[in-house]
Amino acid sequence: MTSRLPINLRDLLRQRTIEGERVEYKAGWNPLRVLHTICSFANDFHNLGGGYVVLGVEESDGLPVLPPKGIDPERIDAVQNELLRLGQSAIQPPYHPLTGIYEVGGRTILVLWAPGGETRPYKARVSLARGATEWGYYIRRHSSTIRARGADERELLSLAATVPFDDRYHQAAPLDELSPRLIERFLRDVGSDLALKTELSTEALGRRMNIVGGPSEARFPKNVGLLFFNEAPHRFFPATQIDVVWFPDGPGGDRFEEKEFRGPLGGILRDAIDFVARNYLKETVIKHPDRPEAERIWNYPLGAIEESLVNAIYHRSYEEREPVEVRITPEELTVLSFPGADRSIRMDDLQSGRAVSRRYRNRRIGEFLKELHLAEGRCTGIPKILRAMRDNGSPPPVFETDDDRTWFLVRLSVHEAARSSLTVQGAEQDTEQDTEHDALQVTPHVERLVGALASEMDRAELQAALRLTHRPHFMTSYLRPALETGLIEMTLPEKPTSRHQRYRRTAAGEAMARQTAAKESSA
Repeated sequence: MTSRLPINLRDLLRQRTIEGERVEYKAGWNPLRVLHTICSFANDFHNLGGGYVVLGVEESDGLPVLPPKGIDPERIDAVQNELLRLGQSAIQPPYHPLTGIYEVGGRTILVLWAPGGETRPYKARVSLARGATEWGYYIRRHSSTIRARGADERELLSLAATVPFDDRYHQAAPLDELSPRLIERFLRDVGSDLALKTELSTEALGRRMNIVGGPSEARFPKNVGLLFFNEAPHRFFPATQIDVVWFPDGPGGDRFEEKEFRGPLGGILRDAIDFVARNYLKETVIKHPDRPEAERIWNYPLGAIEESLVNAIYHRSYEEREPVEVRITPEELTVLSFPGADRSIRMDDLQSGRAVSRRYRNRRIGEFLKELHLAEGRCTGIPKILRAMRDNGSPPPVFETDDDRTWFLVRLSVHEAARSSLTVQGAEQDTEQDTEHDALQVTPHVERLVGALASEMDRAELQAALRLTHRPHFMTSYLRPALETGLIEMTLPEKPTSRHQRYRRTAAGEAMARQTAAKESSA
């Protein structure tokens, strides 16, 4: 069983990174229903990135029933051969999904990955009965496959041969522009078994990940492959970067500090969030005489900044030569990207968190961000920004654009109680001074993490012990600061991205944990 896909199977079965409308579970092999579902994913009506069909797993109320029922391993070859035949004769234009064979709970399951097709719209035979001649277009409507009729069919036909920019071939770039090191790191980060297939060539691996296309004599990387797996994607897509600008005296002042983040999308997104969190976020503790609990507020909540930047990277156009820009003043933090929201979205609905996009600009970028746990389900970013600001007691965010929707701005106002206490470490300060400052700074988040780390634990176990569900927040505010203060350490420091990586307290961490426990017992 050597066939694997670039996904984390556990996440797929639990719909952690893939929305329910993009996955369908089937207890057994039903050729006609599978054919129609594959056709609907290939049409990718909403540019969500296609979807998955999981054979051998029953479904109940849209959720998989585990452990799986499984399918007979001896039938796998026959099913794959029939899929090949159906993809050639029962779908027009011909279309073939990628397949992965897995063993779960001692049972064999077959996963079919059907990315959005390059030559849509696709139509499939309505019936596989002998003599049947009717064909139909199929699309996904929520978590169901339906036949497109009327307005839906006309809209699907209008998408003929239109492929989102991130899913197109980049014919000016050779295949060796894709970095095997970055691909391997991604597969390990998402927990894909495909990372173990070290014997695969870059082309073979790229085709399994759908970041390489074209015939063998004319192979090209796709734009999304260069954006995530090239060390300098700005060479192909100018202004693919995040600029962070700090105005200590406000936008009208004479002083400002600027830092550019360039590189693979996943890396610059994490680095920019981490940079802003370390240099410009400050927690204020307010003690009240009438109650023992202190109030903790942030000048800008990290969750709102993360979602604003993720949305900007996800929904910006990479054909426009404008960077994503974060502007910070003592009064507000803004995130600017180009272009604006789709015209089908009403700004009033966006401001209230009720907006639903009809079609996504970058289907593949969103897919990779979700696998990296940097983005979540469909249309959740804006509500999360609203919630993060509300939970912090901050003023509600403001979303702005122009009439032509050429730009989009997220405006986050500083918490009133933190307005006068914003002090930051400048981006260009002396490195030695910064190191000394960070070494002495043990935040409450770090204290919590060190206290929870009673023995060696991996990232997921530690995150669960702290009851944190948002991985970027855990990495930025808890794990990385704890490592950098020297209170915890990796068990495999020479392999920082290893899936077997675990963490433990250092001697300093043990001492701090004992002191904290002693204080709590005496209290």
